[in-house]
Amino acid sequence: MDFVFICLITMSAMLSIHFYRKLMPQIMAKNGHFFTWFAINRPHEAIRRQVFRQLSTGDDSGGSGGSDRSTTARIYTRTGDNGSSGLFGSGDRRPKNDSVFEALGTADELSSSIGFAREFVTIAAIDEELERIQCILQELQSNIATPKTTSNPSLIAKTRWNRNYLIDLERDIDSHSQSLPPLKNFILPSGGKASAALHMSRAICRRAERQLVPLLDEGLELPVLQYLNRLSSYLFTIARVCALNDRKPETIYRRQLSVEDSEDS
Repeated sequence: MDFVFICLITMSAMLSIHFYRKLMPQIMAKNGHFFTWFAINRPHEAIRRQVFRQLSTGDDSGGSGGSDRSTTARIYTRTGDNGSSGLFGSGDRRPKNDSVFEALGTADELSSSIGFAREFVTIAAIDEELERIQCILQELQSNIATPKTTSNPSLIAKTRWNRNYLIDLERDIDSHSQSLPPLKNFILPSGGKASAALHMSRAICRRAERQLVPLLDEGLELPVLQYLNRLSSYLFTIARVCALNDRKPETIYRRQLSVEDSEDS
């Protein structure tokens, strides 16, 4: 019995060496990893699936780092580690402090601040409007990332700006304004958590608008800039609506006197 077992082991080893010599050059040329060939010959089905993913996706991670790494797609690419990034429309790589990426980053910051403000908004209709605006800001970023002077015409058409968004925004501003008392003084960002957070979004929106101006020279559509201009007015308006709804007073600006001014008087 032991003799038969030893013979089987010997034959298995010889066959393994034969297949190794025959298949290894092809596998190495495709993936460059010895572990890949070794894993293919292991009977465990999970290993086979892992190797198949590596061969089909070109993942060179080697399968280390635990099971999560082999089953979860990586969200990093390492392509921006040199301080540059690629544009969606043209594929051109530019420094990350380029005016396009400054505008994209601020638009992303604006959307994030709106998402934060929504956590405090208790008016369902306004929350729905803000969610829609966040989606529109994603489209706005696609438009920004597709310079009209260098991008593929099909991508320019795909990311073309919808000018009706501006009309919808103006309609919402007019509708919300009807419920507000007339504004007779300058007000400070205040009025409760929702209102203050929306004022923060308004200030970021103003900055995003300013950062779009240089992109007009690269063919940015003027209505995109106009949308952000109107969006800051919308955010100001609904901040006041939220303050009124939450029964939080708005702080009115008052000219201040210094201690020295008080003593002189």
